[in-house]
Amino acid sequence: MKKLICLLCLITLSILPAKAQPGVQLQVSNLQVSNQSQDDRLKLTAFNLDFPGGAPADLVTSIEKATGKPLNVIIPTEDANAQLPPLKMNDINTVKLFAALETASYRQDAVKTGFGGSYSEYQLGYGFKTTDNPITDSSIWYFHADKPSLPPVVSTAPVCQFYQLQNYLNYGFTVDDITTAIQTGWKMAGISPAPELNYHKETHLLIAFGKPDDLAVVKNVLEALPGLYLDSNQWNWQIKKIDGLQSQLNQLAAQVSALTNSAAMAQKSSGK
Repeated sequence: MKKLICLLCLITLSILPAKAQPGVQLQVSNLQVSNQSQDDRLKLTAFNLDFPGGAPADLVTSIEKATGKPLNVIIPTEDANAQLPPLKMNDINTVKLFAALETASYRQDAVKTGFGGSYSEYQLGYGFKTTDNPITDSSIWYFHADKPSLPPVVSTAPVCQFYQLQNYLNYGFTVDDITTAIQTGWKMAGISPAPELNYHKETHLLIAFGKPDDLAVVKNVLEALPGLYLDSNQWNWQIKKIDGLQSQLNQLAAQVSALTNSAAMAQKSSGK
């Protein structure tokens, strides 16, 4: 009897419908989805492209014509005039196209970064990127152009600069000494025509008119001259010079006093 009951149980289990085991079917289904390839899930539109070159917006237009679909793209105003090379490709999609374009655009370039001919190495390039994952035909792309951060552009228009010469003149230099040194610097640097120089006697101002880079010579000459800043030896020399003048002044005062006393005594003895 027991054998008959066990046999009946086994037959019953074997004929139960599949819906009595939903968990098994769900796990199998999920496993099948996870094993699908990335390309199968993306289903990006393949197309042929014949782009003659031009701005980023021109490339977007060519892609839309080739795919027959709109392309979601953001192009910053400052990068809208970037020039892209001609592209002729077959059986590609946006991912492959933009990856190849960006890789081909990168290059190392030496860029002048400041006064005096200094240069720095920069990696330049451009391309389309997206943050969507996964990427589809409706993904949003944005164009970027990597450019070096250059210093502000300095105007080369002539300007008028003023330099105070009183300290240098007090030190013992003449206006001609100073202007000759400046003009010699311009001549050696090959600056032609040289900036204009004029000296205003009443204010002790040297007035120079020319390009900013050329007027840097004036500043360099004045900074190299003693007078504005004196070292310890120069200060000691000036102090000794002042002490000597003070001693001479004291001697003259004593002589004047002696002469005055002599004249007073002579006048008194004469009875006048």
